[in-house]
Amino acid sequence: MSPIVIADKVGQTYSISRGAFRPTADLRAVQEASFEVSAGETLAIVGESGCGKSTLARMLTMIETPTSGTLTIDGIDVATAGAAELKRLRSTVQIVFQNPYGSLNPRQKVGAIIEEPLKINTDLSAAERRAKAEKLLAEVGLRPEHYNRYPHMFSGGQRQRIAVARAIALEPKILVLDEPVSALDVSIQAQILNLLADLQERLGLTYIFISHDLSVVRHVADRVMVMYLGRPIEIAPVETLYTDPQHPYTRALLAATPAARPGQRGERAKLVGELPSPFNPPKGCAFNPRCPFADERTRTERPTLKRHGETMVACFAVEEGRLPPPSPREHAEA
Repeated sequence: MSPIVIADKVGQTYSISRGAFRPTADLRAVQEASFEVSAGETLAIVGESGCGKSTLARMLTMIETPTSGTLTIDGIDVATAGAAELKRLRSTVQIVFQNPYGSLNPRQKVGAIIEEPLKINTDLSAAERRAKAEKLLAEVGLRPEHYNRYPHMFSGGQRQRIAVARAIALEPKILVLDEPVSALDVSIQAQILNLLADLQERLGLTYIFISHDLSVVRHVADRVMVMYLGRPIEIAPVETLYTDPQHPYTRALLAATPAARPGQRGERAKLVGELPSPFNPPKGCAFNPRCPFADERTRTERPTLKRHGETMVACFAVEEGRLPPPSPREHAEA
């Protein structure tokens, strides 16, 4: 199956003011991100805060244009696309934001919120828009009478259902889900994840699922991309990543995930130090100041993604066979 999203060395650099009489500084939020997403699959993007996940989401939804590299969505290069192609792409790709409290206009009724993309992007009449909005409410598990209510009348889970209804109003092919359940209670998280799985099956959607919660990712993703300081460092099928993680950073993330059975916790892989500044990233591998397997080559030369079995990983220690097998904790069920 041909990929619906192709990113080739995509980057995003911001010029940041440092005050009067000082030159601007370059913040490289994303650097040389290369990956593909096939139609109908779920790619999860994980990593610490500041690793570039949300910046990548903004580029995928064309809120921002990449400053380097090539991003192709549904056969169209977003950097060179004309106005008509971009308009079509914005219907092809929609986003569900993290905070359902902040993503809905409190002054609009739910019906108007869901109808807004239809009003802007289609020629449907007012009656047709209303009929479609009520149908969308039913698809996400809400009732027709919710059409005339305001967002403050709903719980967090119901608001996220409204956000999902708005996102699928234009019948997109791709949904970018930016931490869609992290602001919700655990029991409500399960309901929203089940809703997303059902919609994906019925509508044939492709998901790009951005999260820091690896226990959630294991149950929703087909493949996982781990990012560190703006770069992908490991890409693997979900079960391969959880049972045979390659990169030391991936192992540390998995070791920090709460275990359902604490007796199987095993030895924790500890991360030393803080995430380096994107204004002044380390030379060589960006992870080397925190990596227990770093050597002179790691500190001077940057590794690139290379295939090791089913996994793509950027790590000299993996290439050279210097990593021990994953600990029992990393093999345990999440």
